[in-house]
Order: sequence, then C-alpha cells, then structure tokens
Amino acid sequence: MRFTLPIAVLAVVAAGLCAFCDKSGRTFNLGGVGPATGEAANFGLSTQKGLSMAVEEWNERGGVLGRRIRLHFADDKGDPGEGATVYTKLIDQNKVSAIVGTTMSKVSLAGAPICQAAGIPMISHTSTNPKVTQVGDYIFRATFIDPFQGSIGATFAMEQLYARKAACLFDVGNDYTQGLAEFFKAKFTALGGQVTAFEGHPTGTPDFKAQLTKIIATRPDVLYLSDYYGDVALIAKQARELGFQGPMLGGDGWDSPQLTAVGGAALEGCFFTNHFAKDDPRPLVQDFTTRFKAKYQIEPDGNACLAYDAAYLMLDAVRRAGSSNGQAIRDALKASDLEVVSGHVQFDRERNPIKPVTVLQVKGGKFVYHATVQPA
Repeated sequence: MRFTLPIAVLAVVAAGLCAFCDKSGRTFNLGGVGPATGEAANFGLSTQKGLSMAVEEWNERGGVLGRRIRLHFADDKGDPGEGATVYTKLIDQNKVSAIVGTTMSKVSLAGAPICQAAGIPMISHTSTNPKVTQVGDYIFRATFIDPFQGSIGATFAMEQLYARKAACLFDVGNDYTQGLAEFFKAKFTALGGQVTAFEGHPTGTPDFKAQLTKIIATRPDVLYLSDYYGDVALIAKQARELGFQGPMLGGDGWDSPQLTAVGGAALEGCFFTNHFAKDDPRPLVQDFTTRFKAKYQIEPDGNACLAYDAAYLMLDAVRRAGSSNGQAIRDALKASDLEVVSGHVQFDRERNPIKPVTVLQVKGGKFVYHATVQPA
C-alpha cells in the first residue's frame, strides 16, 4: 500500500494515538546529527530545522506509539571523530531508538558502524557515498547515491550542455567529492566524452590556481566541481579570473546561500544536481515550502527538505512497526512506500531510495528549478 504525507498523518490519527496518551510520561527518543558548526555548518543548521519541523508536526498529531517524540540533536562539527562521539552519546546516554543523520558521508561512515553494532536504525538524509549503507542492514539513506548523481551530471553535460570535453577538480581529502568526480568521469567517458584533466586539491586550501591553470590549458567545455559550496565559490571566481568562460556543473554540495554570496557572478548560469527545488510545482513541495517559510522566515534548502523527509520515513516506520524495538523499526523501514517532499521513496536491497534527481540553475544569484530526472 502506498502512502503520501497527508495520508500517513491521517493514519496516525486514525490509529487512535491521542496526544501523548501514555500517562507514564515516557517519550520516544529520536536522535538527530548534523554539522551545526565547522565547514558545513549551513548544512547542519538546515538539517536541524527540517528535523525540528517534522517532529513538531508529528507531536501536534499525537506523537508516535502514544508518546511524545523528543528530538536529541547533536553537532558532529563535520568531523568523523566528533561524529563517532556524538553517535555513541545519543545511543548510550540519550537512549535514542533511532537516528536521522548525518550530512557528510565521511561522518556517516564513522557513525554507521556504531548504530549497526547497537541495532539502532539510522537514516542519513544527505550522505551520498555508496559505502554508507554497505556498513550494515540497520543503515538507510533518504538521498540518491553518488553513482546516480555523477551519472546524471555527466549525461546532462553531454546532452544539455553539448560538452565533449570535461575537466574535474575535487578535494582529495573528502570521499564524497572524490567519489562523485570519479563517477562523473566514468559516465562521461562511457558516453564518448573526453575528461581532459582530473585534478585534486588539498583540503582547506583557498588557492586553486595551480590546478586550474593546468585544467584550463586542456581547453575543456565544462568544469565539473564536486566540492562543497565554500570551495566551489572560490574555484569559480578563480577560474573566471584565469579566463575560463564555459559552464560549471556540480552536485548537491553546492546547495547553500553562501555559494552565490561568495561566488557571485562567476557562477551565473551554472548547474548542479540536487534533491529539492523550492519552485518545483508539485503540491507537496509548495506546501512544505510555504510552511517552512512561515516557521523560520527563510526558504528551505535540500538539507532541510531531506532531513524533514528522513524524519517522516523513520517515524512512519516506527508507527507501522508498533514498537520502539530496533529490529522491528528496521524491518518496517525496508517496506517503506511513501510519497515525501523530495519524491516517492521505496528502498532497494542496499537500503538506498529509488527516487528522482532535481537539476537547478543559478540565475540572478538564486537557485532556479530546471528539470527533474527520474531513475531509469
């Protein structure tokens, strides 16, 4: 049976779960993890907003299992060591029954083994590295994976940007950025294109001109930049300063207002693959966007949307499991069939969602919906 968000909410009410009817005062403890500080702080703050909004909505309708949902949100600082610490704390001290998080693949790869060993279901809302769910059968994600995202980027470059030569620049210290670049390269080459340069840069560097000079000398039609928004903004400005005039293309790591705040006109007309566009005309998207803006006075981004969706997926699984037992929740998650804001979600054998990719374009300093690409 297939549910949509409104139907899932009605199902909670129809099940007779009166608001916090458990007189013992017990709560359902839900963990949330994201980088609220550090290099990807914008991602973490959006994550926290999306999670908080979802939990608030469920609590307004009676919580889950007759209990009020309590969100325990932890800042992983974008650091795997800190991530391992906060995952352990959420499980051992906060006694969470499930965790939504985290944002960065390198940190999810530190937290996932801890959840797997403890039998605590985990949904990473934005970690796209395939290795994350391969940790074990308690680990899920709410986002497409990098092979699909990289493949869509390469196909888009070839078919929509008419590129025949591409160059890649990425952070060598980040599994996400390097992996995404590799998947782009493999698909672009398979389609008959030529990757003229495949350059890595050190983590944390503000100067990319040495790599860009090599890249531009190969005369690529398009630059594929798989880095996070901070690096991409600097790379774009330096590429333009060195004379590159072609389009730039990237992945979901671009999704932050800081991309255009720092990169400015250097990114005008460029594209990136993402999970969500606030101007997507689907009613679920427009309803979510309206409610998010009313609550926070800002527009939602992909991290907020996916955190919100991941919370709904997890809590819907708890509702269907009828239990806070980790194995029961895991089994219910596997059987998910839910229409959420970012699209219809079912899970494959490796607990990755089969769902669409959104392509956005930078226009007038804003991210504008360009197209939705369905999985093959």
